[in-house]
Amino acid sequence: MRASGTTRNWDAVAAVVAALVGLLALLVSGYTAFVQRQQVRAMVWPWLVAGNNDLEHSIEVLNKGAGPAIVRSAQVFVDGKPQRSWDDVLDALDIAKPRHFQQSTINPNVLTPGERVTIIKFPEEDIWRRFRAAATDRVGMNICFCSSLDDCWMYSDQRPVGYKITTQLVTPIDACPRIPDAEVFNN
Repeated sequence: MRASGTTRNWDAVAAVVAALVGLLALLVSGYTAFVQRQQVRAMVWPWLVAGNNDLEHSIEVLNKGAGPAIVRSAQVFVDGKPQRSWDDVLDALDIAKPRHFQQSTINPNVLTPGERVTIIKFPEEDIWRRFRAAATDRVGMNICFCSSLDDCWMYSDQRPVGYKITTQLVTPIDACPRIPDAEVFNN
């Protein structure tokens, strides 16, 4: 009888050890999945910045991130008031519309890593100088963009033309806000 009781105790110990090994494997598997998710996030992380290019007489938006930036909404403001187009921006700045100027769509759009989109460009330097002087302290811009994993950020720049201030321009957000149609920038 004694041999049978000893066998049962070893069976119980083996069952406890097996359960602990299984629990440890489950924890390691969960941690590995978490680390892999973080690595995937880093591989598809977008990062938009905007600014003027004086040599090209333009304002550009650049994706400096490692993944595509899915632009969900964009707004351009003059004196804090949302504008619907570059024509409206030029009117609000009291700049006569040039016969020819280039504009590209940022809203909606997808920017691949390293892609640069010229959102407005003036062929003549004198018009660019007038625009830059008028826009420097009056024009602002918000661009809401997401990664392919639906992580979202808001690029908010109160000075897309001229020298940048040193505050953080991109902040993470839960989701892009719904903007009334009258306030959406459609370039």
